[in-house]
Amino acid sequence: MSASDLTSLGIAGQRALLANRKASAVELVEAHFREIENNRHLNVFITEMRDEAFSRAKASDERIAAGNALPLDGIAIAVKDNYCTRGVRTTAGSNILGNFVPPYESTVTRKLLDAGAVIVGKTNMDEFAMGSSTESSHFGPTINPAGVRAGLENIAPGGSSGGSAAAVAANMAAGALGSDTGGSIRQPAGFCGVVGFKPTYGVCSRWGIVAYGSSLDQAGVFTRSVADAATLMDVISGEDKKDTTSYPRDDYGFASALGEPAGKLRIGFAKEVIEAGSTAETDTVWAAARALADKMGAEIVEVSIPSFKYSLPAYYIIALSEASSNLARYDGVRYGYRASGAKDITDMYEKTRAEGFGAEVKRRIMLGTFTLSAGYYDAYYLKAQKVRNKIRGEFEAAFQLCDVLFMPTTPTAAFAIGSHSSDPVEMYLEDVFTVPVNMAGLPAISVPVTKSVNGLPLGLQIVGPQFADTTVMRAAAAVEMAVPAL
Repeated sequence: MSASDLTSLGIAGQRALLANRKASAVELVEAHFREIENNRHLNVFITEMRDEAFSRAKASDERIAAGNALPLDGIAIAVKDNYCTRGVRTTAGSNILGNFVPPYESTVTRKLLDAGAVIVGKTNMDEFAMGSSTESSHFGPTINPAGVRAGLENIAPGGSSGGSAAAVAANMAAGALGSDTGGSIRQPAGFCGVVGFKPTYGVCSRWGIVAYGSSLDQAGVFTRSVADAATLMDVISGEDKKDTTSYPRDDYGFASALGEPAGKLRIGFAKEVIEAGSTAETDTVWAAARALADKMGAEIVEVSIPSFKYSLPAYYIIALSEASSNLARYDGVRYGYRASGAKDITDMYEKTRAEGFGAEVKRRIMLGTFTLSAGYYDAYYLKAQKVRNKIRGEFEAAFQLCDVLFMPTTPTAAFAIGSHSSDPVEMYLEDVFTVPVNMAGLPAISVPVTKSVNGLPLGLQIVGPQFADTTVMRAAAAVEMAVPAL
């Protein structure tokens, strides 16, 4: 079997090969590093972990030979570079953390390692997860492999987890970790044509993830199938005593839920979401969504989320306010980049932050600091929190009438790198369909269902009520099965 055949199998296929001794973990890792080498021009990885990966692959082969295989033994996983990895550089895509090597392991990556996974490297991302294209990365943008396959040059993979989505789309890893604050898993999954799942806020620990917006950030996964996403989620989900926002439950049963009868689904279409803005791409996805719902034999229900249009402005007030607070710790004193030639400590703070942070991060810190400042806190931050509560309540009301919601993942197909760089607001609008889900703390998944006129992937987003993560997974699996029949 060729290297490309091995790497295209995904997690389920690779586990079967390993179990039947038709390939070794070392062979699988070698095949993935061959793909990494062949696709270096895509700029997917910030730090490769070749030595660590082969050492772990050898240990996996020994366990498999002894009949003691772990759930992810020998499976190559890529990790977004905002997950702290013990002894391995963790930059969050920023110059200010360019030389930071954590002395500890994030809870989610520790769970992967304990399950036998082989981490092949840390993937590129928008600086501190602030962006929708990976263009704000200190290490340069990632190129979308789906764009390359469509014969298009310099297409963005989405963000902020663009490197992780591209790693899976280009077969450099069987699965990948991302983080999702306002769509940073689902949007790049939609752009790259892979599956991207964000669980309910609290299902996965945030401990050891470099924070952006603490009340919004959530760990999640990229894979090439819904079943593979369920396999990874079974490993990384569960309560963590080190994270007080993690939900006190350990067994979500993602993979086993896929084997249960889905029953007749009630699929909601929210009129305010449909009216949020029509583009050629959204029209294509809405048509595909209705056709899929019919093919699945589902009941289509019209629901209402009146405050949907206020999600984006409220989100950016809350997220940027939290970012302003979270990023205050990067001052050059204890770790990370420190500017030289400072006259005193205040000058050192100012120079370190000016030189260490990129333009987009500075913009968001300034806006967040403004909305938290005296005289503006009530007018902006508190009002945004009230909007957030209203949106959460409207989603709850909608889910009294339906089991899941269907909507486009993104308003457009993947765009060219640089096309939004002169207008930050244009970039922020790319999150119009994903942000409300984070505001309400809901589970959601993006599944590729169709293509744009120029051959780029378009994703369908499936959203469920809080902690109905397995319902979302089952619906996504049904969609995945119905897509080829369209």
